[in-house]
Amino acid sequence: MTPMLDFFAGSYQVVVVGAGHAGIEAALAAARLGCATLCLCTSLEGIGNMPCNPSIGGTAKGQLVREIDALGGEMARAADAACLQFRILNRGKGPAVHSPRAQSDRMAYRAYMRRALESCPNLDLAQGECGEILTEPEGRIRGVRLVGGARYDCKALVLATGTFLGAKTFTGEVVRHMGPDGMYSADHLTGCLEKLGLSLRRFKTGTPARVSGKSLDFSKMTPQPGDPGETGFAFDPIFPVENQVLCWLTYTNEKTHEIIRASLNRSPLFSGEIQGTGPRYCPSIEDKVVRFPEKERHQLFLEPCGKDTDEYYVQGMSSSLPEDVQRAFLRTIPGLERVHILRPGYAIEYDCIDPLQLNHTLAVRDIPGLYCAGQLCGSSGYEEAAGQGLIAGINAAKQVQGLSPVTLARRDGYLGTLIDDLVTRGANEPYRMMTSRSEYRLICRQDNADARLMPLGYQIGLLPKERLKRMEARQAQLKAELVRLHQTVVPPSRQVNAFLQSQETSPIALSGATLAELLRRPQLRYDALAAIDPHRPVLPPSVAGQVEIEIKYEGYIRRQMKDIEEQRRLEDAPLPLDIDYLSIRTLRTEARQKLQAVRPETLGQAGRISGVSPADIGALMVYLSHRKEQ
Repeated sequence: MTPMLDFFAGSYQVVVVGAGHAGIEAALAAARLGCATLCLCTSLEGIGNMPCNPSIGGTAKGQLVREIDALGGEMARAADAACLQFRILNRGKGPAVHSPRAQSDRMAYRAYMRRALESCPNLDLAQGECGEILTEPEGRIRGVRLVGGARYDCKALVLATGTFLGAKTFTGEVVRHMGPDGMYSADHLTGCLEKLGLSLRRFKTGTPARVSGKSLDFSKMTPQPGDPGETGFAFDPIFPVENQVLCWLTYTNEKTHEIIRASLNRSPLFSGEIQGTGPRYCPSIEDKVVRFPEKERHQLFLEPCGKDTDEYYVQGMSSSLPEDVQRAFLRTIPGLERVHILRPGYAIEYDCIDPLQLNHTLAVRDIPGLYCAGQLCGSSGYEEAAGQGLIAGINAAKQVQGLSPVTLARRDGYLGTLIDDLVTRGANEPYRMMTSRSEYRLICRQDNADARLMPLGYQIGLLPKERLKRMEARQAQLKAELVRLHQTVVPPSRQVNAFLQSQETSPIALSGATLAELLRRPQLRYDALAAIDPHRPVLPPSVAGQVEIEIKYEGYIRRQMKDIEEQRRLEDAPLPLDIDYLSIRTLRTEARQKLQAVRPETLGQAGRISGVSPADIGALMVYLSHRKEQ
């Protein structure tokens, strides 16, 4: 629909469409880098909203939050400020998969992020729906026009529309054209994106019911406390993290599953009403019951939505079934027999783009000045969105300022892996970050994101020098302690061997052993070694934890670093932008077509494209060699 009015409303260097997790980071990054920035959203009350689970972090996602903090983003501090409970997941496994997670106060998180945007220099907020993207005759971005007619000029545009683009919600037979949490959908931009030549697709996600805490019987559930002594996500904590609430564990049962199976004919997911592709790794409860008929129960977590509300989130029970069915199956669950539903669950369909149209800066290849981030790019999750928004906002600012763009490689961390997966392999379903997706997860841990990425954050201009110096001081402590542990020999003695026996490990040989050799023993922990190490320095808990990891996994870390160096040559070998892959007859037909469509920037990226074999990469290397000789 063409706007009724057209009036000039202002000129900015960067405009960001959307104020969810991606839009917030994009707008803050661009403004903090000195660009006059406008952040548009359909509702100012929706800034930083958590329409799904009221938490930040989790498996692999916690790594992303720490990386965002190391680069100078805001999500970690907001999560700490709104934290109700903090945990480190997967403690029973190796450090490569340890993942921080915070239960969050939804309203406090939204209030923090709105204050962050409103108080940021160079940044304006405005409520309104973007209806049209304006371009110059040669295709470069020149501005946006809102549905109400307001026109804003800009040199770079970041689209971060989340799940609002063409959104439609489903609760059984009730279908509404609206976004999450009953907010307005964005219905005018899809046609504009298609006119610009972008390939779109339809994805689907969902959320469970929210229920009243006073209707729950927690005596029938298992309490899930937070971990004591944790300091939160931010490497330089500002807000103290306290475990103020409990989460609760309960389970579905066969009666629950019977009600769901009997109601599948009323599910839009199974009736064909829902056309979008849903997330494989976060299925609805009806999906779980159908796909895993052998399972007698599924675990659920009751999670508080805030300290000033009675609302609880039923984690693990996303559903698009009718509200009466949701009420019936919820009441079969221990502790929920008298449950009162505050908000029924729903599924939501939305439009997104094929991310293969983007490069590693998150710029659209064929539309100069246009960047995309978040669920618009086919990803799922707050953390994935925030990380993309940060990179898109940085690069939009750099482009406006005529500076070199910023990209991350897979070896740099989870954020580099996330973006590379999206722009190289695409997303045929909502993409979720997992530790298994990173081949460098032992190097790219959550505890060392500061050492890995703070120098880059400082170089970009988002990280203050004092934060960089604090990181360097921590690294100096770590390196000094590693040297001391390798050089300090513990001679055998009655006291030492009595200690080792108490730790269920063998005594020291006559020649003695270094503290590092002792720490490599599976039975021994760094803290416990204090009993026979009277000269150890006082270290912050975060540094002490890294000392233990570096010693115990020293061989594995050395091997992975060697792999990284061996692959760096291939990964960094640039591919000329003018290659006509269709003309390289030594490549298989599928490889020619895929390479021509994706147009990889390096040999490493080319090798990760689905349908491009190692033999194709070999043929491409031969082609490049001959081309260089000509």
